[in-house]
Amino acid sequence: MASAVLEVRNGWQKVPGSAWHLLLSPERMERMPHLELKNLVKSFGGARAVDDLNLSIEEGEFVSLLGASGCGKTTTLRMVAGFTKPTHGRIFLAGKDITDVPARERKMGMVFQSYALFPTLTVYENICFGLRVRRIRNDAIAARVQHLLELGHMEGLGRRYPSELSGGQQQRVSLLRALAIEPSVLLLDEPLSNLDAKMRVDIRKEIRKMQLLLKITAIYVTHDQEEALAVSDKIAVMDQGKIQQCGTPLDVYLRPASKFVSDFIGRSNFLKGEPVQGGGVRVEESLQRLDIPERLQGKTRLILSFRPQHVHVHSTTFSPQSGFSGLVLPARFVFETFLGTMFQVEALTAQGEVVVAEVPVEERNAVKLVRDQPIVLTVSSDDVRLFEA
Repeated sequence: MASAVLEVRNGWQKVPGSAWHLLLSPERMERMPHLELKNLVKSFGGARAVDDLNLSIEEGEFVSLLGASGCGKTTTLRMVAGFTKPTHGRIFLAGKDITDVPARERKMGMVFQSYALFPTLTVYENICFGLRVRRIRNDAIAARVQHLLELGHMEGLGRRYPSELSGGQQQRVSLLRALAIEPSVLLLDEPLSNLDAKMRVDIRKEIRKMQLLLKITAIYVTHDQEEALAVSDKIAVMDQGKIQQCGTPLDVYLRPASKFVSDFIGRSNFLKGEPVQGGGVRVEESLQRLDIPERLQGKTRLILSFRPQHVHVHSTTFSPQSGFSGLVLPARFVFETFLGTMFQVEALTAQGEVVVAEVPVEERNAVKLVRDQPIVLTVSSDDVRLFEA
C-alpha cells in the first residue's frame, strides 16, 4: 500500500484526510503556547458573539476573560470546552488542532456557576464521577479523591450529600470534581457568582492556591474586575466579542490601552484636551506639560485618563517644582469620604468636571480642606494616559 503523502506548509504538516499539525523543533516546543485560539468567530444568526478572537495561553498560566454580560466571554469558554462549535477559526491544544474534537475527548475540567452537582450522589461520588466513567481502578480512585478532599479542606465530608453543604462547600466539590480527571485545562465559568461577598474572596483564594499548587492551565470567566485582578496571571478584557487588551493585571490597570479599558478596570477620571502646536495639551483652558504619543500625533481631540490614587491635593499656595511634567488643575473642594486608610476627595474643576482623588490620611492631614474653597490638583505625566476622543 502506498504511503500517505505529507503536505508541509509554513511549519505545519498535514496527511490527506487529517487536520493540520505543527511541526515541532526543540526551539518551537519551548515557545509553543499550551492553548491557542486563532481567529475564532461565533455567529448566531447575523450577530457575532465572538469576533476574530486571538489568544495564546502558556502552560500553567491563569487567564481571566473579563467583561460585561454579552461580551462573548462565556461563548469563548464554551468553544474551548467543545460545547459550542466555532463558525470560523481554530483551537489548538499543545500544538494539536482540537477544533473538531468532541468535548468528552478534550480532557478539560469545567466548573459551572450553578455547581451542577448530582444531588443523589455523595461528595465522594460526585468527585470521582469522571474517574469512574474513565474506568480507573478503585484503589487509584480512592487515593485520588482522598488527596483532593485534603486539598480542598473537606476531610470528613465525603459521605455528605450536596443538600447538606453550604454554597461555598458545594463550589469546592464542583472544583474538586473538575480537578479529579487531571484536566489539560481547567475552565471556570463565573464560579463565584452565587456566593456572598466574603465567601467569594475565600473561595477565589483557594482556587488560585490549588491552581498554583497543581500547576494547571486555567481560564476563568468573570464580570468582576476585582476577582480578575486578584487571581490572574493575565487578563483579557473583552467587549463586543473582541479582546480590547490582554496583559498582566498590573499592565491592564496602570497602562490601559483604551478609554473603554480604563473605564472598565477600576475607577478613572476623564478630562478633555486639545493638542497645542509646539507641544503640550490644553486642558481646562490651561496649557499642560504632557507629551503626546506618536499614535495620537495629528489628532485634534484627546481624552486624558488618570486614576484617583495618582491625584495629589494641595492648597492654593502650592507651586510645582521646576521641571514638573503633568497636570496642574485649579479646582474647588466639594466633598470627602473617610475610608479608613484614605480619604476619597471630590473636587470640581473650573469647567465643572468632577475629579476624584484618593488621598492617604497623612497627606490629607497636611492640607486644610474647606468645603467650596479653592484647591490645586496635580497628576504626574507618568500617571496620565491619553486616548483619541
